[in-house]
Amino acid sequence: MAYAIIVTGGKQYKVAEGDTIFVEKLDAEAGEKVTFDQVVLTDSKIGTPFVEGAKVEGTVEKQGKQKKVITFKYRAKKHSHTKQGHRQPYTRVKIDSIA
Repeated sequence: MAYAIIVTGGKQYKVAEGDTIFVEKLDAEAGEKVTFDQVVLTDSKIGTPFVEGAKVEGTVEKQGKQKKVITFKYRAKKHSHTKQGHRQPYTRVKIDSIA
């Protein structure tokens, strides 16, 4: 099965055709096509740093936010605490083709 390692959002992902991946938020609406041209490795070539002419195409399935993460800072004997929540946005992409 053909696979590739792509770079997006400062992270590397191993993908194959038909896979669904969650990446850092992309500026694309659901249903749009996206192209990842920073391909580090394919099943037959290794890039220096990227493989020439290689690209991975996918379709954006949805934009969303992850589960809430709570940060709670507490300072003993100071009557001070801070509670803060954060939801990281993501984009779900279905991989269509590796070229």
